[in-house]
Amino acid sequence: MELRVTERSENELSIEIVGEDHTFMNVLKGALLEHDDVSAATYDMNPEQSGGQTDPVLTIKTDGDVEPLDALEDAAGDIREKTSAFREAFEAAA
Repeated sequence: MELRVTERSENELSIEIVGEDHTFMNVLKGALLEHDDVSAATYDMNPEQSGGQTDPVLTIKTDGDVEPLDALEDAAGDIREKTSAFREAFEAAA
């Protein structure tokens, strides 16, 4: 997975996530919004026909108590935990 920071400040981060689609981006956005320190998490994905970017750009805004990059790291860890729990439940059911 290739990541490119497009904008960064103390309370806001925009990062392009190369090669991902709506499926992953919605999961990541949802995990970010579960954190109280995250005031906004959105992504934009322009269709190729528009002449815009084709890779999604995730924007994270925090309330200032936590840096957006730390919030992203925490959300990624949450996703990892949930997918591991799902995998274990699935294997136990098989």
